[in-house]
Amino acid sequence: MREFYPLLILGAIIGVLSIVFVIAYLSIKDRKEAIGFERYMKDSEITKRLLAYAKPHIKSFIIVLLVMLFSIAYDIVLPLLVGNIEEMIKNDFPMARLFSMVAVYGAILIVSLICSYIQAIVLQKTGQRIISKIREDLFTHIESLSHAQLTEHPVGKLVTRVTNDTNAISMMFTNIIVTLVKNCFVIIGVLAAMLCLNYLLTLMVLCFVPFIVLFTVIFRKFSRKAYRKVKDGTTDINTFLSENLSGMKIIQIFNREAHKKAEFDKKNDSLGKAKRSQIFVFGIFRPLVYMLYISSVLCLLYLGGRGYIKDVEFLGQSINSGVLVSFYLYISKFFNPIQSLAEQFNWLQSAFASAEKIFTIFDITPDVVDEPDAIELESVEGNIEFRDVWFSYVPDEWVLRGVSFKVKAKETVAFVGSTGSGKTTILSLICRNYDIQKGQILIDGIDIKKIKISSLRKHFGQMLQDVFLFSGTVRSNILLRSEGISDDEVMEACRYVNADKFISKLADGLDEEVRERGNNFSAGQRQLLSFARTIIHKPAVMILDEATANIDTETELLIQDSLEKMMNIGTMLIVAHRLSTIQHADNIIVLSHGQIVEEGNHNELLKAKGRYHGLYMMQYEKAARNVSEGA
Repeated sequence: MREFYPLLILGAIIGVLSIVFVIAYLSIKDRKEAIGFERYMKDSEITKRLLAYAKPHIKSFIIVLLVMLFSIAYDIVLPLLVGNIEEMIKNDFPMARLFSMVAVYGAILIVSLICSYIQAIVLQKTGQRIISKIREDLFTHIESLSHAQLTEHPVGKLVTRVTNDTNAISMMFTNIIVTLVKNCFVIIGVLAAMLCLNYLLTLMVLCFVPFIVLFTVIFRKFSRKAYRKVKDGTTDINTFLSENLSGMKIIQIFNREAHKKAEFDKKNDSLGKAKRSQIFVFGIFRPLVYMLYISSVLCLLYLGGRGYIKDVEFLGQSINSGVLVSFYLYISKFFNPIQSLAEQFNWLQSAFASAEKIFTIFDITPDVVDEPDAIELESVEGNIEFRDVWFSYVPDEWVLRGVSFKVKAKETVAFVGSTGSGKTTILSLICRNYDIQKGQILIDGIDIKKIKISSLRKHFGQMLQDVFLFSGTVRSNILLRSEGISDDEVMEACRYVNADKFISKLADGLDEEVRERGNNFSAGQRQLLSFARTIIHKPAVMILDEATANIDTETELLIQDSLEKMMNIGTMLIVAHRLSTIQHADNIIVLSHGQIVEEGNHNELLKAKGRYHGLYMMQYEKAARNVSEGA
């Protein structure tokens, strides 16, 4: 048997050196990825950021690790016990001693099962707390993004990040990390036990390590790419579904079902190819590791069996049947964790790919943030001033050009002009949905950048053309989860804006169900509900952006009556194409190409016979023509 010594020792040396080489290789490879692909993160960075969420739960993980030691002891002691039992049976040991060994085996098994149960319970609870925290932080961060940033990222993409990707990370905290640690300890413990039994046979096992490491390196390279493609494909298809399911009515109206089906099939096929690529990579890796396991068993049977049959000593170490049985079980214990590591590595790549996507969202710095010295605004009178304001959504493509005007408290000011003249932009800037590039916007003489965003917006009430209602009830949509407001106050607000007339006809009144986006209510009813929820929060400044567009004449009369009442509450800013709805405004500002071209009340602007006069006459003639045609 001595002819095998140099080969075994050389294989063991190569095995140890290969581990050192791969560790160095992986660290260099990470740096290359970070430089070559800026949108990709290094594994070390992802791990550091994920562990930051695990840090507050370190006590739970310590408990799990302590409990896990008993399970590891079971994996290491079991082959020795079985080997000893084999020797006892072979050499006719007393039955009492045999029973005692079996009893010890059974006791260790029961303790191991109890420990595994405790480990699973603690891990699941801890993992769910961590994932819940990640979801909360991610949703809060998305809420802090500006309107421009939210427009850049499709809803389906953000939904995927908050749901699918956090679920992928969940497996990492509830199973993967601890299992990886456990498997590493098992491998080390098994190697130590094997060295104690027969170090020459152990060197034989180490000869297979270089191949394991080589396959792992290759698997790591291709699996990460495969998982990235799967995550990108999932995001793409979720974004497509989010957009097209919301717009299904338009698709049906224009008879584009077949075209959209073809688009979906293309994205679905792309995701399917990415999934198959991922399965192919994993499907090759695990059989290769299993092949190494079978090869090591064959070598053990050959070398160990030959030494046992011929009664040959390995450097002074004899081989008996108990050693052979123990070594056979230890090889299984050695390769099973490696095969398990392959599966865990598969999940780990999925978790890292998902974490990479999530942290990409976290790394988006909000465009609109509070200044360090921003103040709380306890009350607002409603004085508004624009001082030489310049603004653009795209650099150097100015939407507003040196706009300056003043609005006094409790005054009603209307903005008119052609599409794209900057009317809606002005209203968005007042609430600081965007930040201006030049100039100043002041509320009661205070620059809005010096006011905390949440404090600023709570004094504004916005009523937009496209009213968004949340799933829930009429009451919840009016209150928007505000507490301390009674039903009497809710109905008083509804009466004030004439919404009580249709609410009283509903079967469940304020408890009437509101389906997705309020699609079980008419446009006029949704608008009146938006008026009610604005009034009930008693804003100092009210903003109406095309609030009377696309509604029937009867509802428009109700809204007109509501507007006249609301003008007495506070400062009101109105954007309207229907000039008949703003004739009673205190001041009308006419915009064109981002600049103010006229300013005054309705009568003053008609007398001036400028742009406003032209717009008014155009609408008047159109209305007169419609009446004559109807007659």
